[in-house]
Amino acid sequence: MARSKLGRTTDQRTALLRNLATDLIVHERIETTEAKAKELRSVVEKMITLGKRGDLHARRQAESFLRKVTANEEETQTALQKLFSDVAPRYEDRQGGYTRILKLGERRGDGANMVIIELV
Repeated sequence: MARSKLGRTTDQRTALLRNLATDLIVHERIETTEAKAKELRSVVEKMITLGKRGDLHARRQAESFLRKVTANEEETQTALQKLFSDVAPRYEDRQGGYTRILKLGERRGDGANMVIIELV
């Protein structure tokens, strides 16, 4: 399957997907363009699968990809901890399909198709 380059270099694209994946895990719902959401879906599904596996190697693989940000301002729970303690156990009986993309219409400035991507 050919991946979309999103008009960016490899480093920029990796950084973009890391940021979007971390934000989606923390907030569980973000608004972005349709092309970014479609690329993000496969990345987040792999992260949740790692969370479901739950062993040390899976935790280290997820840690190497996700940014180190706190999930809540009042707590010290990071995005990685939220993935392994809250998000992944929610999908224990589900075999994939952890995200949903809802179309919003076109962005006013440039006409890009906007969507909301959220965890089911």
